[in-house]
Amino acid sequence: MVGLGDLWLPILVASVLVFIVSAIIHMVLKYHNKDYTRLPNEEAVRAAIRGGNPGPAQYVIPYCPDMKDMEKPEIKQKYLEGPVAVINLLRPGVPNMGKYLSQWFAYLLVVSLFIGYVASHSLPREATYLQVFRIVGAIGFLVYGLGQLPASIWMGKPWRITVKDMIDGLVYGLVTAGTFGWLWPR
Repeated sequence: MVGLGDLWLPILVASVLVFIVSAIIHMVLKYHNKDYTRLPNEEAVRAAIRGGNPGPAQYVIPYCPDMKDMEKPEIKQKYLEGPVAVINLLRPGVPNMGKYLSQWFAYLLVVSLFIGYVASHSLPREATYLQVFRIVGAIGFLVYGLGQLPASIWMGKPWRITVKDMIDGLVYGLVTAGTFGWLWPR
């Protein structure tokens, strides 16, 4: 059996490599640039939201606090009239990319740690590159790729964007798999 402490190097290197690959995807390939579109009346929407002074939170329009309320005619009418939306509001201010990138890297470390945990209990020390690659790659895709689906299922995220995110997840899973296969303690 491989101890989790034996996997500190593949955990760290996989996190760094996925971080670099994600930067390349977003800053060089830029195929996510069209994932966001502008509202035709952006300034009016901004003014309306600012006028309500909502704090940072996730909001839903129309608001329906209990599923039983979905049967009320006035709620049904709001859904029919639209818009129907899930809105995440951040604190006002220039985005702090350092904070976001730090949180992203911490997430990558935690994911790699859990992948290492499962792999350490699933694979023997003498596992081949391909054995490690298959197990770690499957776990990596489950986390990075399939973890994107609920946003489309429940929150209305466009499926075309989720498919791109799943492709990214597949790449991240393969990079993680290759790293663990390469650095697996033998």
